[in-house]
Amino acid sequence: MKKIFFLFILITACKTEKRDLNFDFTTTFEKSQGTETPTYPEVINYYTELAKAFPEITIEAIGETDAGKPLHIVTWNIEKNFNFQEIRKNKQILFINNGIHPGESDGIDATMLLFRDLANGKIEAPQNTVLVTIPVYNVGGSLNRNSTTRTNQNGPKEYGFRGNARNYDLNRDFIKSDTKNAKTFAKIFHKVQPDVFIDNHVSNGADYQYTLTHLFTQHNKLGGDLGNYLHTIMMPNLEEKLAAKNWDITPYVNVFNTVPETGFSQFMDSPRYSTGYTTLFNTLGMMVETHMLKPYKQRVEGTYELMKSMLEITEKDGKKIKELRANYNKKLLANKTYPLNWQVDTTKTSTLNFKGFEGAMIPSKITGQQRLKYDTTKPFTKEINYLNYFKPTDSVSIPSAYVIPKGWWNVIERLKGNNVEMKTLKNDTVLEVSAYTIDKYETRKQAYEGHYPHYNTTVKSSSEKITFREGDFIINTNQRALRYLLETLEPQAPDSFFNWNFFDTILQQKEHFSPYVWEDKAKALLAQNPKLQIAFNTKKSFNKDFANNWYAQLDWLHKQSENYEKAHLQYPVYRVE
Repeated sequence: MKKIFFLFILITACKTEKRDLNFDFTTTFEKSQGTETPTYPEVINYYTELAKAFPEITIEAIGETDAGKPLHIVTWNIEKNFNFQEIRKNKQILFINNGIHPGESDGIDATMLLFRDLANGKIEAPQNTVLVTIPVYNVGGSLNRNSTTRTNQNGPKEYGFRGNARNYDLNRDFIKSDTKNAKTFAKIFHKVQPDVFIDNHVSNGADYQYTLTHLFTQHNKLGGDLGNYLHTIMMPNLEEKLAAKNWDITPYVNVFNTVPETGFSQFMDSPRYSTGYTTLFNTLGMMVETHMLKPYKQRVEGTYELMKSMLEITEKDGKKIKELRANYNKKLLANKTYPLNWQVDTTKTSTLNFKGFEGAMIPSKITGQQRLKYDTTKPFTKEINYLNYFKPTDSVSIPSAYVIPKGWWNVIERLKGNNVEMKTLKNDTVLEVSAYTIDKYETRKQAYEGHYPHYNTTVKSSSEKITFREGDFIINTNQRALRYLLETLEPQAPDSFFNWNFFDTILQQKEHFSPYVWEDKAKALLAQNPKLQIAFNTKKSFNKDFANNWYAQLDWLHKQSENYEKAHLQYPVYRVE
């Protein structure tokens, strides 16, 4: 009887595990012999069928996009557990983003192949690494298919457009989050909390022999043991694994309208970019940049091999990576200061044995001016200088907390969307804080991604006692979002909320004076304040433009008086030291 019972259980279990493999999992890319990429509906349907056929895979719709369709994540886990809180306890997570620029579709096809081959056992399945992907991030751009806008690119036959449904470049939107796509990405990212992140792209720029280039997040900016591991272990290991498979790879060739053999610098990925954003949460990030002029089939196959290699590295080094990530915020706080802006360190260079093509400037038959021309019949291998070390140009002390009045809901909304821990004041409260006033800034003259961003921002700081209101937000910095807070709330940071125009209303003076009224009040002010009179006379003596501008003189005096509004140029985010 017992034997019959166990036989019944065995048969039932086998029926439960039976998979419907009637769907043809040959991809559009394969059917077309490597010349075509699927449409957006075809991609989502493919993963849906994979999830039906293989219990190790699940697909989930999360959040909205500007195109009115959801973002999806697809997860592969050999243990068939898709609870990320549980996964993070014992496993590491590799997260792949595709189709941020849908015309750069290499990763879309390569990741479909990777998930299928993991599921059907074609490649060895990692035991301790979970793989997650966004199949197509820029849904609106993917739906906007054409065959012409990728002027520099060799295939596929038809592809999506770079701009999203509202014509945003999504790889400039991670910090400012103007799009529903970016807001949903943050939701997914904090749900997954990956250890390693890959964003798949296709390059523009110079011509050279490589199909594959890598763009790791800048290691000095990543910092400490985490940056050192990325630079000295992970990156060389990836290069070695690909070389063993006869895939040459080089750092992203950050060169335009000139030849690479003169040397070039590493690309600095500020937080507007995907890897710059993920770095803020101590995730090891890289972009794959395949070469635009290489055949599409070759590019997809190279992307596949690179992701497969990174999966192997994540599996092997997973415990080390998790340990480095867990300890990094503690080390940042111990340092007391944080660098905000960076420049190339010209005292340190690396040498690349670079495989390029001879290039020369020749007369253009169209313009008559000099133009760049590569000769692919003349390949070369040359040692060139690669500037891949950066140094900080400034730093800021790390406060114990920030205080933000509740009226700045647009900023608070973005902080909440990035899982920033914060509390509200229960009562009106007087706090001693460091207060910034905006001293100087410059502004772009041309529109850039829906903004006219500021740059070269400087501030003046003073210690003030300020009454904050019930419901205002206080944010302690000792939390996972530490780097995100510093990069967004310190106005000098390149991608701060100030530089992205979130606080532009403080730059405009709201109350003004009528000169004929203020003239008499200014005279009385000077009579009552001899020191101000001396300062005024001195300024006129040493500044001819000021001395010849009657309105500037009255305006300067107004700004020294109690009549001048306190909100003008007062940055409304305060530091508790």
